[in-house]
Amino acid sequence: MAGGRLRREIGRLPGLEVVGRYWRRLPDRVAGAVPVLVLVVLAVTYPWYVESLPTNVPLINTFPSIHSSVTILVFVTMAVGLNIVVGYAGLLDLGYVAFYAIGAYTAGWFASGQFEQVNIHFGSIGPTGKLAGIHISIWLVFLIAGVTTAIGGILIGLPTLRLRGDYLAIVTLGFGEIIPQAVRNADKQGVGFNLTGGTFGIQPIDSPGFGQHLHDALGLPVTYQQSLHADRLFFWTVLVVLLVTIFCSLRLRDSRLGRAWIAIREDETAAGAMGVPLMRTKTWAYAIGAFFGGIAGAYIATFNAGAFPTQFDFNISVFLLCMVILGGMGSLWGVVVAGIILAWLNVEGLANIGAWLNNNILPSDHPIEVPKYSFGIYGTLIVLMMLFRPTGLIPERRRKREIEEGAGRGPIDQALYESRRADEPDGGAKG
Repeated sequence: MAGGRLRREIGRLPGLEVVGRYWRRLPDRVAGAVPVLVLVVLAVTYPWYVESLPTNVPLINTFPSIHSSVTILVFVTMAVGLNIVVGYAGLLDLGYVAFYAIGAYTAGWFASGQFEQVNIHFGSIGPTGKLAGIHISIWLVFLIAGVTTAIGGILIGLPTLRLRGDYLAIVTLGFGEIIPQAVRNADKQGVGFNLTGGTFGIQPIDSPGFGQHLHDALGLPVTYQQSLHADRLFFWTVLVVLLVTIFCSLRLRDSRLGRAWIAIREDETAAGAMGVPLMRTKTWAYAIGAFFGGIAGAYIATFNAGAFPTQFDFNISVFLLCMVILGGMGSLWGVVVAGIILAWLNVEGLANIGAWLNNNILPSDHPIEVPKYSFGIYGTLIVLMMLFRPTGLIPERRRKREIEEGAGRGPIDQALYESRRADEPDGGAKG
């Protein structure tokens, strides 16, 4: 196990014999949780030490700002949700951006002045108390967005339950294209009333916060946007959302439902023959994956104070799928690491790399704009991964065994092969 292996490695380090002696006495579960706890502490305290980190680091140039880190963690949250569908259940989904869009526009419908003809308020905070429209507590809106998107995932998943492989990918691709086009055209000219704001989107969307009463009693911010540390508050909140998503994903993976997903991924026909309810199990995968994608979409809409159709292109679905493939399909920690790397590259990493190259290596009269080649860079990374590490950065043990054993003959296939060779008249000399 990971805890036992980590204890042995620490025990071998020079000068740490005493630490290693006590470390080896820890239970495996506790030893395995220590690195995770250290990473969580580093992530929580990141806003306090990011400005003291060195600059002009080779290639990295500068570490991501708090504002950029919020977007990065939102993408990682969506990647973990997509991993439930693709990594656990083995259902190729090329339309995950649809769930992202549904969550964002749900936040726009229930926490903005989009519908001016009504005046509904429930737990709203800040200046929204006197504004027209629907203004529900944004914390409740996050759950509404998740549930709404889960229902959308069921509706999208139902037509695809009997499909496999390329046919499944094509259908999910179709849904991923339909939803963004629908939100672009669902304005007054398209459907007779302004449902999504068309190409202008829905803005402004209410900000998270705790209201005046909690502000007076505990000093909590009335709204994030009005706070002097808005980016820090958004960062810590999305970090909590990501940790909850990771915890739920871990528990689901080890549950009875998670084992059913893995059985379907490995051999759907065998899983059905063994009594796994295929339709219900697949539907749960779509619904739960969509739930987390919807919450992420609602959160990024409140962070940007708006939901805009340009944010929900097909490229986002491919980008999230690349995170799952790069990290290792079914590997939760691999997806988290790959998601952070690719999201950072997309948000500001490629621009930082280009700036460092132009300032330190390339001639000043021939600068290069690295972000222009982003899709070529991502594609090259995926090709290299498929060639040299097809199991991903941090492969899941079960998935790694499947790929390694699939490269050659398994024990049963080898026995059948040798039996056929022995039954041949010439002893299989020509084989």
